[in-house]
Amino acid sequence: MSLSGTGTYLAPTPSTTRHPWHPPAPSTDPIASGHLLLRNTLTGKKEPFVPHTARHIKWYTCGPTVYDSSHVGHARTYLSFDIMRRIMSDYFHYNVLYQVNTTDIDDKIILRARQNELMRQLEEDASVDFEKLKSMAKEALEEAKAKSEEKRLAIEAAVEEAKANNDSRARTEQEGLLEQHLVKMKNLDKDEANIVEACNVSSGGDARANLLKAAKSVLAEKLDREKGHLITDHAVFNAHARKYEREFMEDMEALGIREPDVLTRVTEYVPKIITFVETIIEKGLAYKSNGSVYLSLDAFEKAGHNYRKLNPAGPGGAATSEAEMAEGEGALASNSGSEKRNPNDFALWKASKAGEPAWESPFGPGRPGWHIECSVVAGDILGETVDIHSGGEDLKFPHHDNELAQSEACFGCNQWVNYFTHTGHLHIEGLKMSKSLKNFITIRQALEHNTARQLRIMFLLQAWDQPMNYSDQTIDDARSKETTFKNFFREVEALVRDDYLAQEVGWRMDEADHKLSDAYLAARQLVHESLLDNFNTKEAMTAMLKVINEANTYLRAPNAKPCILLLRAIATYITQILKVFGVVNGSDDFGYGGDGKGDSGNGAGAEPYIGAMVSFRESVRNAALEAAKGADAKAAINAILQICDGLRDNELPKLGVRLEDRPTGTMWNLEDPEVMLREMEQKAAQEKEIQISKLEKQLIAKEKELEKVKSSMVKPEDLFRTDEFKEWDESGVPITMANGEAVSGGQVKKRKKAVEKQAKMFADLMEKSGNNPQELLDSTQSEVDSIRAKLSELSL
Repeated sequence: MSLSGTGTYLAPTPSTTRHPWHPPAPSTDPIASGHLLLRNTLTGKKEPFVPHTARHIKWYTCGPTVYDSSHVGHARTYLSFDIMRRIMSDYFHYNVLYQVNTTDIDDKIILRARQNELMRQLEEDASVDFEKLKSMAKEALEEAKAKSEEKRLAIEAAVEEAKANNDSRARTEQEGLLEQHLVKMKNLDKDEANIVEACNVSSGGDARANLLKAAKSVLAEKLDREKGHLITDHAVFNAHARKYEREFMEDMEALGIREPDVLTRVTEYVPKIITFVETIIEKGLAYKSNGSVYLSLDAFEKAGHNYRKLNPAGPGGAATSEAEMAEGEGALASNSGSEKRNPNDFALWKASKAGEPAWESPFGPGRPGWHIECSVVAGDILGETVDIHSGGEDLKFPHHDNELAQSEACFGCNQWVNYFTHTGHLHIEGLKMSKSLKNFITIRQALEHNTARQLRIMFLLQAWDQPMNYSDQTIDDARSKETTFKNFFREVEALVRDDYLAQEVGWRMDEADHKLSDAYLAARQLVHESLLDNFNTKEAMTAMLKVINEANTYLRAPNAKPCILLLRAIATYITQILKVFGVVNGSDDFGYGGDGKGDSGNGAGAEPYIGAMVSFRESVRNAALEAAKGADAKAAINAILQICDGLRDNELPKLGVRLEDRPTGTMWNLEDPEVMLREMEQKAAQEKEIQISKLEKQLIAKEKELEKVKSSMVKPEDLFRTDEFKEWDESGVPITMANGEAVSGGQVKKRKKAVEKQAKMFADLMEKSGNNPQELLDSTQSEVDSIRAKLSELSL
């Protein structure tokens, strides 16, 4: 303060010169600088993400080909992209326009729809009795086996050819195809066994229906070969696609996956597909041939475009294998080699054959090629520049590479998509989960045994762009992590339930509090950096679980005086991130609600009654524990304790109340009754398994004991009293064989030792049984029977 000599305040003279400021050094690390890195399949590495228009993202994801039920492999893909989309919009706050397309006309749909229709007709055909059906099934089976064997030999020949040519790429591809085909052959063996079993029953009752079910796979293929061309009604194909399209959308809803902003169908875009193809023809990059239209790769590359950006394989796709081309053309493709100028050219429009749906076009009646659909629907909605295009690993080539080519041909650009993202394969039993291999688990089957949250957590714990295994271990790990989160939230809710302002502790930061606050800030930083680093949710989850572990250690410390506001901040933050991930959805009580009730408000208004019951139970329990120290009342006290535990373990869970006995007292929380009942069932099942295992071990030991008693009951002098021998010495050792020959000295010595050993066993038995071995035998047999009965009862 400046004062004059008279005490008058003098204001400081304003200065135009600022004091030096030392700016922090900027980071050269893109993540530390706040840049999102995204693994881009177009480059094969993580690249800084830069949207075409600031803060706006146009995102296209290939949807399902709706020919059958979706499996957990599909769940892996769509859940992974749902998580990434949520992070983009809810965490990084981009404006996302998200489009998904449904493929509702495709070779697989046509085949499956025809086969199902032909099987339906067969089922309703009264002229095909059981005996005739048996003949048809056996004939179809033999045809399928012959066809399968022929394919095996062809693949094996291709493997040998690749070896002879030192073509490692072709060899790897063919060996993979062989492995898959051998799995299919095993599945055919299973079909054969089922068909044989179904044929070897009487013709009455459900025999015909059972045979139809057992032989469906081989019969459907045979019928389609013979009569597939007769199925021409578009309604058959539409009905099939609509059924599985609806099922897919219901599955996505059940998994908690957000609906897309735009949902398109191929069949509603046929006119625009025709226009799209005409544009490519007009540019000289495609040609008509026998009613079909093919993209000319030679003309495409001559025009300055690049082909096979996602799965590079040389100029013009020269390394494209026959297997890859077959996959690109589809299961119903004819031998189109003569129609193409280059064998690697692919169809934009397919001339329809008998038994296939057709639309009129300037090229003749036909249908869209497999790849053209995505180009047209995405181009129509998102335009000539797409920020992100997503799909499963198996779509990279040929689908996505061909999609890129035809889009860039039509739009006259060299980069239609800026970032391509592909999820890794989901494996089961060492092979990619696949309908053709029959090693898949449908989404609905998975949801019968696991919750949508558990499946989501399982995928959050894996890198989205890497292969993963679906197994009991991965889902058990997800359940365990779910429990860790849930228990922590409930713990904090119980602490916050009390009025922390009225407490005498928790108003300062001690060493333990500082350590936890540092762990909390470190976790937030690691979560942020992990999400910037290619959506690394695995590391983000690990960071949150680590700080929970730190908090649990902090709470369990002797004489802990928890800082409730800090714990509440941790629980609130973790809940916010889990909301971003879609783990917490607000429709249940998972997550920290901030008021001690969770998100659902389950049991609102019941707190005073629950508190009174808990207080009463705790008083009774404490009194019982104190009285249990006296020997006289021990049995009665134990009974009281069992009643208290029964209330905790059996009754309150039905009301959605969870009690936990702690050294500091009883903690209660509200919970979804169904969740608690499920936990009770799982716990009972685990206890049952433990009990069975224990009884099985007891049975093995007791059976050994029983055999020992039986063998010990033989008197030593009777051990070798058999027809094998004629004479014995006074101790029962055989000296003459039945044929009159003398037992050799070595054998006599050996049997003498056996008799001496038996004598000791017999003496021990007599001592142990009080000279009543039969009674011991009977009691041991009774114990064995009792254990077997218990095992039998538990196995029901």
